[in-house]
Amino acid sequence: MSSPDTDAFDPAGKIIPHASAFRHLFGGLCATLLIGMAQAEAEEFKPELVGDIGLGGYYTRSIIRGNRNELSVLPYLDFEYGRMFARVDTLGVKTLKLGYGYLELAGRISQDGFNTNAPNLQGLGKRDTPVPIGIGTLQETPLGGFMINAFHDVNRSRGDLLEVIYGGELDLPRVTLYPLLGAEYQSGKYVRYYYGISPLEAASSQYAAYQPAGAVNGLIGLIADIRLSDEYYLNCNVRRKWLGDAIRLSPIVNQRYLDTGYIALSYRFR
Repeated sequence: MSSPDTDAFDPAGKIIPHASAFRHLFGGLCATLLIGMAQAEAEEFKPELVGDIGLGGYYTRSIIRGNRNELSVLPYLDFEYGRMFARVDTLGVKTLKLGYGYLELAGRISQDGFNTNAPNLQGLGKRDTPVPIGIGTLQETPLGGFMINAFHDVNRSRGDLLEVIYGGELDLPRVTLYPLLGAEYQSGKYVRYYYGISPLEAASSQYAAYQPAGAVNGLIGLIADIRLSDEYYLNCNVRRKWLGDAIRLSPIVNQRYLDTGYIALSYRFR
């Protein structure tokens, strides 16, 4: 006699009843699981706007000789909508569940590009603004938040960026503080494009050729979330990045660190 677990058909080609019942049961279980997963996702990623949208002033201290510090007024975005998110300078989509967060497809809004119109930069080519795209995750653990991102610049440099940042949380009356501590790696291609001097540029400028390797930059920062009312908040951020030797020793760099910051007034959607 054939085993009921291996024989699905009799010699005449008809489905054996117990096999048919098993297949129907298995198919029903799979359908139930898929429906449950879809419902869980619908509950977890509701099409609702949650977070802050406003307007802010952004400051970047120039590290390039002859270039001015930058001050601009731009939208302030720190929100989630379903799977989509915006975290000031990082935009992306959440995909698979991963630990205390999700695997994310992300892009970075960067200001590393700069013009070379200053008199002491004559002979150097313009450094185009990078377009970093990659993957990352925000892990919101009981010990604090860990943000890990790996980007590839799809624009001119074709270099890579990797960052790991830890954020703590301190709740005070009407103010929440988030101290930041982290490190960033910029690959050799990235550093050479933005801070190197090619042999051709050396021949037409006042600088010697400079072809650096990759750089590791340390950073520290502080975010302040100040409640003005139930709906309106003041969002502040200051950050200092210590430049690795490959960047700091570039002949066109005149700073040991990069300072950035912003202050924004936003409306909080709940």
